[in-house]
Amino acid sequence: MSISRTFKGPDGAHRCRWCGGAPEFLDYHDREWGFPVRDDRRLFEKLSLEGFQSGLSWRTILAKRENFRAAFRGFDFDAVARFTQRDVTRLLKDAGIVRHRGKIEAVINNAKRAREVVQLHGSLAAFIWKYEPDAATLGKPQTASTSETSIALSKDLKKLGWKFVGPTTVYAFMQAMGLINDHIDACVIRAQAAKARGTFRKPLPGADL
Repeated sequence: MSISRTFKGPDGAHRCRWCGGAPEFLDYHDREWGFPVRDDRRLFEKLSLEGFQSGLSWRTILAKRENFRAAFRGFDFDAVARFTQRDVTRLLKDAGIVRHRGKIEAVINNAKRAREVVQLHGSLAAFIWKYEPDAATLGKPQTASTSETSIALSKDLKKLGWKFVGPTTVYAFMQAMGLINDHIDACVIRAQAAKARGTFRKPLPGADL
């Protein structure tokens, strides 16, 4: 077990090196990253934030996450889908978020597309989790930025009219939402994420969440 790619946390345990890059990363890494998610709102939020991150750092987005949540009604995509041009103007004046017109309009567009996915599949989660990769096909953790499944999901989302959902953005989303356990082998959280995945009830089309 190599610890050359790790960060030693305040408890002395080794973790993925990236979580030592900023103080706010540690809690995010230990409590969220890589743990499976089936909640539609959280899935939509993460896809939206990954889109906002494009060209920026995750630290920038994470620091503004509560502002994003306030600006986009907690990422309730039913509410965001009803946003108008007045909301776009409002958001472009909001210094608490990333004021990028294309990305703001993409979230509103994607909220409408998310509603369509729910109508077709019962939930956004049921659609997303169809793309969970076979663990046997994955390489070593944190050695890739895309995969066959992230490329497939990106392609299918684009066909459905989603924006800012390229393969790299989608791969980061899959890592974060637990479709992939990408904690390195030496990371103390890897086993916790694996345990959570082991008890995870995969959402099915039309099933209640």
